[in-house]
Amino acid sequence: MSDVVTLMEPPLGAGGVAALSNDDIGQRLDDLFRMRAAVDGRILELLGEVGRREAFRDEGATSTEAWTVERFAVSAPTARAYAHVAQRAWDLPNLTRALCDGDITLDKVRAVVDVASPETDRELSDRARQCTVRQLADLVRSKRRHQAERDYEGRWLRFNDSFRTVTAQLPPESYAEVRACLEGRARELPSDGETSWDRRLCDAFLMTIRCSSTRGDTAGGPHLVVVHVPLASLLAHEQGPSELVGELERDGLIDGETVRRIACDATITIALDDDVGHTMFEGRARRRPTDAQRREIMRRDRHCRFPGCTNVTFTNTHHIVPWKPDGRTDIDNLALLCVHHHHRVHHGKWTMSGNANEELTFVGPTGRVMTSRPSPMWTAVTDGSRGRGGG
Repeated sequence: MSDVVTLMEPPLGAGGVAALSNDDIGQRLDDLFRMRAAVDGRILELLGEVGRREAFRDEGATSTEAWTVERFAVSAPTARAYAHVAQRAWDLPNLTRALCDGDITLDKVRAVVDVASPETDRELSDRARQCTVRQLADLVRSKRRHQAERDYEGRWLRFNDSFRTVTAQLPPESYAEVRACLEGRARELPSDGETSWDRRLCDAFLMTIRCSSTRGDTAGGPHLVVVHVPLASLLAHEQGPSELVGELERDGLIDGETVRRIACDATITIALDDDVGHTMFEGRARRRPTDAQRREIMRRDRHCRFPGCTNVTFTNTHHIVPWKPDGRTDIDNLALLCVHHHHRVHHGKWTMSGNANEELTFVGPTGRVMTSRPSPMWTAVTDGSRGRGGG
């Protein structure tokens, strides 16, 4: 680049810009847009590595996209675009290098990334240097149109009962949709670090199948859970991991922490046993919020309250200060958490405190402190009500 304008050069100001000739302005813009493309290329390289390492999990995020939104204060569409292209950058070295060199723009890479492959990478990088973004988009549409019918006619799915396997051949769009859905849900699933990625994908597949037949309130679920447990173990929320203290009907012994996690946002049947384990009383105990409270909590939070998480699927209503039989269930002590972050909070990876109607504070295992506030629309309405003397 000639006469490169560095990022450290101070702004020219209105007077300085007015003194430039048209050629000077054009040259400076040439340099800056070339520099912008080079910066985008380096961002993609680093975000791609964040995704491969799942480094975003160090700060509690469930995806590169969510981590980028929270850490760099960009919009969700911007983060989604970066994360999508970054995921492919490793397999497309020619397109990535052309972007890092400032020879092509990020828009050109985005136009072809979904049809690019290691085999076509060099050809498409050469075309990207010569074509406009619109010409590249037309080229991609033409390739897709010719291939789509062949791909659709070639679809199939087979079951193998002997090995209990399911094998499928899908059109590219359907494959991308299925993969994105299953990987997204697999990232949300809690993991102790021992569960392999393949097993988590299998769990996500089963979750998707079950979800299709259990629409409605995902927090409580359609099933009745019966736990035989000493009441003291259920209430001992301040203790560390406990020994086996309960029995999950038709499943086996479970520890106190598992009992409390199950009970946090489920409708349970508590079976009180005598000193030799015989059930003396079995009745319902409701700690869950009412339907009206749940609607208000959803209106207030919109999604998981963990900073940067926009998950609205499989959310649980979590008690910030643990519930007790003589305690109250008020919305300022309740917040939506997705399955992943609910598990993190319950297993001591993160602590959570504050007033859900005002501000919640999350402290992670590394000591990083993050805050979360209600939806601005909910806050505007409730502030307005208070200003008019409302409750």
